[in-house]
Amino acid sequence: MTDQTAVLVEGLRKSYGGHTALAGLDLGVRAGTVHGVLGPNGAGKTTAVRILSTLLTADGGRAEVLGVDVLGHPERVRPLIGLAGQYAAVDERLTGRENLEMFGRLYRLRPRTARARAVELLERFDLAEAAGRQAKTYSGGMRRRLDLAASLIMAPAVLFLDEPTTGLDPRSRQAMWRVIADLVRDGTTVLLTTQYLEEADQLADRISVIDGGRVIAEGTADDLKRQIGGDRLEIVFAAGDDLAAAAAVLTRLGAGTATASAEECRVSVPVSGAEVLAGVVRSLDEIGATIVDVGLHRPSLDDVFMALTGHGAAPGGEGAGPARQAPPEPRTGSDDDVGLVKA
Repeated sequence: MTDQTAVLVEGLRKSYGGHTALAGLDLGVRAGTVHGVLGPNGAGKTTAVRILSTLLTADGGRAEVLGVDVLGHPERVRPLIGLAGQYAAVDERLTGRENLEMFGRLYRLRPRTARARAVELLERFDLAEAAGRQAKTYSGGMRRRLDLAASLIMAPAVLFLDEPTTGLDPRSRQAMWRVIADLVRDGTTVLLTTQYLEEADQLADRISVIDGGRVIAEGTADDLKRQIGGDRLEIVFAAGDDLAAAAAVLTRLGAGTATASAEECRVSVPVSGAEVLAGVVRSLDEIGATIVDVGLHRPSLDDVFMALTGHGAAPGGEGAGPARQAPPEPRTGSDDDVGLVKA
């Protein structure tokens, strides 16, 4: 990890007719890190990725990848980046090896070099044994790994992942997380859009929450959790008669005023950390209170998301179809033509 900025976005704007997708988006992604972008459907996540990967042109603002102007020099950006979208963009009729060799040839690698790169990536993504099988026989997780391998044919310095684990089962999702973590350890910078809050918590060094086409909060996962309140200690007692005395103890030892629920025989108090727990239990034992259950509750990213956006994250994205690392040739077509770019 370095202090170098790999991706810089300032005041990025994009509208589709009367709909504003990006309303002045600002992002800064440090090299060698995973930067997570969270947001509800329609927040602008996929639009931002499409612009950064040169598949769309912006209406205004500034964007750079490794110091290269994305809007002014997209042809210089394309060799620096890789892109994997929400859906595995592989040819099901080809084998895993043939898919990777095909992408190598599209990027003008010599046949021998393309074959060698395919073998290397099949090994890295645990697909070597299935290399000779048609992609249509692959599981969803295998297809997604093959898709990610194809985005790395040119060993890009910056990788854009637009909801890469959408639709995967928990085991396959965790396998993808390990692959992404390995890429970052090897020096790749990753911009990850996701609606899986656990995914951002697990992978991202820093997170930007966007809504309405702009960033509404940014920081580490812990920073964001602290914005909506710290830890709370909750204790359930056997008898309601213990509540008043227990509330006094928790107020004295906690980080705020304790609240009691007679109906649930529960007392709750904000605390500054788990270290207070032993002292609280000891003090409650001294006054003869009978404890049924003790819990230390910390805000999750789900709580953060709900508090900041007013609604939860829903599956799916902004209608992004399959996407791939942009090829070296300048791309033609309208801004709305955002399907798979192969050549």
